[in-house]
Amino acid sequence: MVFKRLLGSLGVGGPTVDTVLDPGPALPGGGLTGQVHLRGGDAAFDIERIGLELVARVEVEQDDGEREGAVVFERFTVGGGFRLREGESRSVPFAVTLPWETPVTELHGQPLGIVLGVRTELAVAGARDKGDLDPLAVGPLPVQEAVLEALGQLGHGFRSADLEWGRISGTGQGLPFYQEIELTPAPEYARVVNEIEVTFLAGPAGVEVVFEADKRSGLFTSGQDTIARFTVSHAEAGRSDWNALVDSWIRQLVDRRTAHAPYGYGDPHAAPAAAHGGAYGSGHGGAYGSGHGGAYGHHEHHGHHEHHEHHEGQRRSGPGMGTVVAAGAAGLAVGVVGGLVAAEVVDEIGDAFEGDDEGEEEDEG
Repeated sequence: MVFKRLLGSLGVGGPTVDTVLDPGPALPGGGLTGQVHLRGGDAAFDIERIGLELVARVEVEQDDGEREGAVVFERFTVGGGFRLREGESRSVPFAVTLPWETPVTELHGQPLGIVLGVRTELAVAGARDKGDLDPLAVGPLPVQEAVLEALGQLGHGFRSADLEWGRISGTGQGLPFYQEIELTPAPEYARVVNEIEVTFLAGPAGVEVVFEADKRSGLFTSGQDTIARFTVSHAEAGRSDWNALVDSWIRQLVDRRTAHAPYGYGDPHAAPAAAHGGAYGSGHGGAYGSGHGGAYGHHEHHGHHEHHEHHEGQRRSGPGMGTVVAAGAAGLAVGVVGGLVAAEVVDEIGDAFEGDDEGEEEDEG
């Protein structure tokens, strides 16, 4: 969708800006390309700076409940330093790199319910004005897609996805918020786990995969045994045993969930999952370069564990997570919040930011 906005701070007759993103979803850590189309107003103006902001709708937990707000998580300068003549049309192409932790908004073209936008800011004649937002579509990295597909094939169902304000203790998280993809557990885990959440923290070397069982107050903080973390390098995306590997991760998560449970709620599985700790590039490491899981730091397991190929015979051939997301879209109302489709929610976020900006200007004055 293309948004056009008259730069109101310059008055009637000022230049207009129209930012168009190139089609197709971007990838975390990948390029975002497009063009900013400018059209001169009734007089010549000096275009000092053309900027882009990446904006996300984020949930914030407070004492009185949850609320949603818009967060700018990256800014770019893509042009400026020229004079736009009266009535002149000019296009400024841009190519920027998204942060590695940019949330995923869709899987196989099916929206997950995450709202991201790109907003254009123009600095003209000493005044700044922020335009409307273009919806930003972001697909998963190969490792992220492989993990989600395996979860679907293992029988876990997609419930919802959101962005949570805060940081996950003990991880390399860079952004001030993280994405949670909420899943209904596969039948064999349902009696001990009510819900499974997965978070991806991508970086140049690979992806940190964080699982949480049964969301409760105080989780995602140090010392909690219902958190499990694993790391996989980008180079391992083509491996063929994702179902067995991901299932071993879930088993480790369940092991921690039931380790201190009351009598009668033990591990439903006879064999524990694999957890071969190691260093970067090792054959059985939990760090980038192995993908054999194995949490680290204060969550690390101790003792003997069987190799994850033990579970190879339990691999499933069910639908992948992309199919599960598509099938659940009607009940979940993916991309719909409060009766507004995602693009309209992006507009609403833009309005909220304009209000915030006005408040800041008043405070400064």
